[in-house]
Parts: sequence; structure tokens; C-alpha cells
Amino acid sequence: MSKEVLVVSKDVLLRALLRYEPGKSIIKDSVIVIPSEIMSQIEDRASQGDRFSIGAITEVVWLRDLEKEGYISKVSIEHHQSRGLNALAELAEKMKGKVITGDRVVTLSLRARGVDVIYIGPEYGEFRLYNFFDESTMSIHLKEGAPPMAKKGRPGEFRLVKLSDNPMEEYEVRTIAYEVLERAKTDPSAFIEVKYGDAYVIQLEDFRILVAFPPFSDGIEITAVRPLVKVTLDDYELSDKLKRRLRERAEGILIAGPPGAGKTTFASALAEFYRAGGKIVKTIESPRDLQVGPEVTQYGRLAGSFENTADLLLLVRPDYVIFDEMRKTQDFKIFVDMRLAGIGMVGVIHCGFPIEAIQRFIGRVDLGVLPHVVDTVIFIKDGRIQKVYSLKITVKMPAGMKDVSLARPVVLVRDFETDSVEYEIYTFGDEVVVMPVRGRGPRHELPEGVEAPIRYRLRKRKHTIILDLGPELAETEVTLYSGNREIATLMTDAKGKITLAKSSPIGRRIVEAVKSDSLRVVPREES
Repeated sequence: MSKEVLVVSKDVLLRALLRYEPGKSIIKDSVIVIPSEIMSQIEDRASQGDRFSIGAITEVVWLRDLEKEGYISKVSIEHHQSRGLNALAELAEKMKGKVITGDRVVTLSLRARGVDVIYIGPEYGEFRLYNFFDESTMSIHLKEGAPPMAKKGRPGEFRLVKLSDNPMEEYEVRTIAYEVLERAKTDPSAFIEVKYGDAYVIQLEDFRILVAFPPFSDGIEITAVRPLVKVTLDDYELSDKLKRRLRERAEGILIAGPPGAGKTTFASALAEFYRAGGKIVKTIESPRDLQVGPEVTQYGRLAGSFENTADLLLLVRPDYVIFDEMRKTQDFKIFVDMRLAGIGMVGVIHCGFPIEAIQRFIGRVDLGVLPHVVDTVIFIKDGRIQKVYSLKITVKMPAGMKDVSLARPVVLVRDFETDSVEYEIYTFGDEVVVMPVRGRGPRHELPEGVEAPIRYRLRKRKHTIILDLGPELAETEVTLYSGNREIATLMTDAKGKITLAKSSPIGRRIVEAVKSDSLRVVPREES
């Protein structure tokens, strides 16, 4: 009785698939054939210190031991004329055997050629990564030799949780990693976004998964992130003034904040806001991380470059483009070029403070062009809008200078809600100066002795309005002005809020002042 001949593919040795079921049962009493090309490749990589290739050679030694024990009939390294898949097909035909593999693409390709194939990789029903997630999990972090960890909560309000006290074995993490890669190859809802030899970024349904292998990382690591909530702009309780700005005037928007602050969540909400308003919206992102409807097309790198993507988008003529994760100089140049071409741009930028988002453009765009490229900066932290800036250019003496001859173009960075200038940006010699300015230049002059207004947020309820000044002004008397006219002097509560009936005379005057963009709030002791 002739023994079954099994020609092994390279992934079987690299992933040690024959050591475990179903592979180990399948090879019993069979003849194992290893193509000489595969043996040469793993020997070359092993000599360079590649640990997976060293492991593959160890697998061949283990198969030799099984041959001596009588578990398998024979191990043979066979020469061939063809290369790659053709070599597997050639040896299978020559030796009247089957190819054994754990790669779905190899399986499909060989079956298309009429070659008998035994697939021993993960099945569609198996996906261990899902087992680490529950309804409150934002991301999971798996690494060989370390306990599995998860972030639970929501942007700005999460905690790091240990899922097990036991460190994960190398085989566990490797098996999950290859399950992800195999799924990405053939699942219609998945694709490999980025591939750099030992690192992969995979988009699988709503999951963004990073898989890193040595030597790029010091151990196999998997990070999987998913959006926990999908929100709309209404969830952010924007002031009417900011809603008008976004709807009518803002066309060069930066969404800024530290990592994990909720920038992408807000950008997704803004994309849906523009789409619902009848605008054509596209995105530029890699990996594709925004949660948007099917009407919004998400573009990656075209032929490896965002510049090619931008050229294509100019032909598509969108009203707004969301540019996620701007970091490199070329990203900023693309943002500027598309904005000056008349397209509304929304850029997402990592930074620790609001002004840093603007500083990222300095040196990458002429100062006189800056306010035409960026007109609104929205700073997100802990999932909330903490600051909004507007930009405008004028000719004046910079703050602190006395000589009229020093007047020059100055970019004014204003707190959007209060209209008070917080920074001035101008050139001085060969340097660009970003100068902090406290409470200068509100749009409306206030009575003599009244300092610049403070920031506020107006929230409307069914029967009331809430003027939120922030906890730093808790239990403080403040005076409200409409332009130069005093409305009232009121006391904030323990959280820095003033609650009034909508129908009351003061409530109506406040709402009217907000609509006309003339409301100013000043602490009583300064009035």
C-alpha cells in the first residue's frame, strides 16, 4: 500500500502548523516533501537571524525525529524546475501527492490549477480576537510574554484592564495574528491597508488591527481598535454660534488634540453633518478609521501616495474633504493646495495644546496665506470640545510694541466664543513669532474699566437656557453685556453655570445677544 505524499508550503513550516491539530493527525504515516526552494529560503533567512525561519528549520528537524520514531514514513527535500506556486504544483503532480498549506490564497490558486490541496489554516468560523472584546472595550493589546490588556470605557474616560494574569504564549499570539492575516486576504469586509515586511495594518469590518512581528518588534504584538460610539454634532452641545460657523463660513478646519481624545469620532460626526446638509464629502485616510455612511467615499493612498489621491479628488470636485491623521510635511502641503483650490478642508492633527495645531503650519505655508487656509481650530480633549480658535489677518503694531513704524501683517488668533485675542503671529526679522496675548481686541468695545470677556457656552433646553462659564468661575458674580449695553449681573452656581427661563426678560435678551454675536460676560469685580 503506497503512502500518501504531502508537499508542504512555506507557511506550514513558518507557522508550525504540523505540530497541532488537524495537521499532526493528517501527516501520520505519510511522506513529507519539502521543495528545495523553500528550504533554501528559510536557511538564508535563518542565517540573518530571522527567528521564524530558525523555527521553520526546527520544524524540519522535528519531522526527521517523527520519521525515526515511525510516526511518518519519510521526509524528503526534492528539487524542482519551477518556482513559487508552480513548484508546489510540479512536485504534487510528479509525486502524485497533495499540497498541504495554511494559506487561503495558495489554496484557491492551486485548486484553480486542478491541484489537490489540504487546507489546515483557520476557518471562517474561528476568530479568537473577538473573544477579547465586550460592549465596553475600545481596544485590546496582546503581546507574547505579557498578559492581555484592554482599554474599556469611551474616549477621554477609559481605564486599562488586565484580561488575565497569565502571560500569553508565543504560539497563542502567533495563531491569532495569522488568523487576522488570513481573514484579511479573502474576507470581502477586510483588507490589508499597510504592509511593511514585519508590520501590517488591517481593516476588518469596524476593527483597525496592527500586527507586528520581530525583528520590527521585540515580540509578536497585536493591537486591535474599534469605535465604541457613533455620535452626531448634537451630542457635543455646540453653541449656536459655532454651528453657524461650521454651516456657513468654516472651510479650513483643524480638529486637534492628543491621541485618544476623540478627534476621529468628532471628524466622523462632522462628515455626517456636511453630508446631511447636501454636501459631497470625501475622506483621505490611511488606515481608514472614520465611521461614515456609504455616501461618503473613503480614499487611501493612490499608487502609494496621498498626492496622487489629491489629484484624483480635484477631478471629483467634492465640497469637503476630511484629511485624517496629518503628520508629514507632504500632508500639510496637500491640505494647503486643496484648500487654495477652493475645496473645504477638515484636517485631523495630533497636538497637546490648541495653538500647536496652528504652529504645525508655520514654515509650511506663507504667514499671509495662513488665515485663508485655516480659519477654525477645534481642540478636543477627553471627548469634549475644550477650545475653538478663529484666525484673521490684519495690519497693526504687534502687542507690546510702541513704534508705529513697526506695524506689519499680524495673524490674530481669537477665542471663537468670546472673540478675545489670545495669540498674535507675525514675522520679526527672519523669525515667525507666536506671541500670547491676554484679553486684547474684542470685536465690540466695552465700557471703560471693563476687561475682555470670558469664554462661555450657551445650552438650550425645552424651557430653560444654561450659560456655562466653567468650574473656575463657580459662585462668581458676572455682568452680562450685549455690545455696550449691560443686560444684568448674576451669580453662577457651584459648577459655574447660570440657569434662566427662556421666556424671562433676561433669558430673551441673552438669546438675542447670542444670535447677534454681541454677548459678553465679565466677572463682576472687573466691571
